[in-house]
Amino acid sequence: MGTKVSFKNDYSEGAHPRILEVLLETNLQQEAGYGYDRISEQAKRFIRKHLENPDTPIYFVSGGTQANLLVISHLLKPYESVIAADTGHIHVHETGAIEYAGHKINTVPHIDGKLTIEGIQSILDLHNDEHMVKPALVYISQTTELGSIYTKEELQLISTLCREKGLKLFIDGARMAAALCSEKVSLVIRDVAAYADVFYLGATKNGGLLGEAIIFTNSALAEGFSYAMKQKGALMAKGRLLAAQFYALFEHQLYFDLAKRANRHAMRIAEALQSAGFSFSLSPESNQLFPILPYSVINVLYDEFEFYVWEKLNEQEAVVRIVCSWATNENDVDLFIKRIKDLSS
Repeated sequence: MGTKVSFKNDYSEGAHPRILEVLLETNLQQEAGYGYDRISEQAKRFIRKHLENPDTPIYFVSGGTQANLLVISHLLKPYESVIAADTGHIHVHETGAIEYAGHKINTVPHIDGKLTIEGIQSILDLHNDEHMVKPALVYISQTTELGSIYTKEELQLISTLCREKGLKLFIDGARMAAALCSEKVSLVIRDVAAYADVFYLGATKNGGLLGEAIIFTNSALAEGFSYAMKQKGALMAKGRLLAAQFYALFEHQLYFDLAKRANRHAMRIAEALQSAGFSFSLSPESNQLFPILPYSVINVLYDEFEFYVWEKLNEQEAVVRIVCSWATNENDVDLFIKRIKDLSS
């Protein structure tokens, strides 16, 4: 295995031990297949405690790209499109999955990683007749690809516009836990449920082996979704394995505790970088950091740490991405902070 400390992402480790315990505890139970098992039902009950509607349809799938493809292709008619920021995961990092399903992505320049109501309106103003695709869905991610977080007020503005214009709002929640547990923003799951028609809660990037929980707060939109899952190969015979992730994460407060830990480590690193005089391309809000560092510093840090050079700014400096996970070791954070202090002194 590698000897460097990795700050590259929040899914390098396996899973929190409690998830493995649940898998072992229930391993020999004989359960129904395809999500009709007792583990799935209990995991859904745990999640529904955070929602205002105890009957909200919930579906477990394996990953974020799969969730995005399933939801968007299910909600859109063949001639309809989805609006997203130009940094959106569906546009940049999903190998054309949405386009392969037959739907255009109308992209808008981002503001700090976010889609704005002005951006949404600009697409609606342009697409005004049957000679163009019809925008019918707005896609945002929480947190964004750049680690920023939509505030409750921003979500409300987008939701209000969507409802006024007859658009559905879908929120990619692969890193929803980081947003819900940020000290910079006040937000709970019920807030997200109030504004989105569909959203999901990610386990893959918050302590799970795999898994995303798709939640239809507009329950009418869930009609036929299990058929879409089966048709696209997402309906697992051993659905219990996906459900076990959420059983463990939501039986108590583990889902939130893990995200708080990741955010706390990231904020410690952010404070050290700021104290050393380094700036950020975006203000630190979650477990993803995007500091601007000289290549002289980057090259020295590379000797001990792994992280991405996100964007080259010029010959002297670049934006790098540093990510803390639920399992990031405090000693490794201490070491990184020490190196930053040494390099700036």
